[in-house]
Amino acid sequence: MKIVSVCLLSLTLTVPVLMAAEKNISSQSSPYPTLGSIERLDPALDALLSPDAKIEKLAEGFTWAEGPIWVAAKGALLFSDVPENRVYRWKEGEGISVFLEPSGFTGTVYNGRERGSNGLTLDRQDRLVLCQHGNRCVARLAADGKTFETLVDRTDGKRFSSPNDLCFDRAGNLFFTDPPYGLPSDMKQETEFNGVYRLSKDGKLTVISRELDRPNGLALSVDEKTLYVANSHGPRPIIMAYALNADGTTGPGRVFWDNTELIARTKREGAPDGLKVDTNGNLWATGPGGVLIISPEGKHLGSILTGHATANCTFGDADGHTLYLTADKTLLRIKTKAKGAAR
Repeated sequence: MKIVSVCLLSLTLTVPVLMAAEKNISSQSSPYPTLGSIERLDPALDALLSPDAKIEKLAEGFTWAEGPIWVAAKGALLFSDVPENRVYRWKEGEGISVFLEPSGFTGTVYNGRERGSNGLTLDRQDRLVLCQHGNRCVARLAADGKTFETLVDRTDGKRFSSPNDLCFDRAGNLFFTDPPYGLPSDMKQETEFNGVYRLSKDGKLTVISRELDRPNGLALSVDEKTLYVANSHGPRPIIMAYALNADGTTGPGRVFWDNTELIARTKREGAPDGLKVDTNGNLWATGPGGVLIISPEGKHLGSILTGHATANCTFGDADGHTLYLTADKTLLRIKTKAKGAAR
């Protein structure tokens, strides 16, 4: 494990604007086209999404969009295109540009599909931290805006497979997952399990869970006493909740939400993936059909049905009342009454 201190990253990079002709990437013009629908299962949803809320399409043409994060200092959204090894930037009035390339693999030969960055977040100093599939580590973008500093790349001397998603608590401790989705076909998995980890601010790595087949997205409750983790494994499409103790230890996990019945009944596309929490403790969880809104008590209040396999989401804009969604080849957003919990 390698911990490196660097100066504050301004997130001001000089990169070329991606032309619409390249890969057929296109930014939509305002007023943005709309798609999908809202499924309302409980009256409580009316306090979170207006009856006239619309899903807007901001851009399209990506290979597999993932890991969105709002950068308040720049009033812009960053997100990964995992197979293309890029991080894109979207800003109102400017559209799409390439923010970072490469984003997750800095080598020369990669025999796989998902080489780029996946989950993105900002640390307590607003520096960009990335889950890098191809490099098989969690890394921080250096102050030069081009190179990376490895925060952690192995456990007990064994390399990770392909870190997937991550989040910081308010104290600066880092939580992340490590499924094998980005592991190249010619490389052997070194760990005996697909883990959920905590990297403390002083550099100590601990295992939170060894039990999940495909741990994926994760989020902390508002009081930071619970860690939610999505399991994207088809036979067990669940969201787990792990009790977090003040001393950094973890209590037993419990199934918070199970998508099995929903998938069987609706045949909707999508597995449990990205997670975010609003200020009232509701979980906004990508899964079958789009984004499920689940109360802190585990009640399904409704869904944002995108019509696409939806990988992840994040709250953004100056007021925190917009949910941005990375849905397959598209970037979407929806205005909400709910406000994203600050991290």
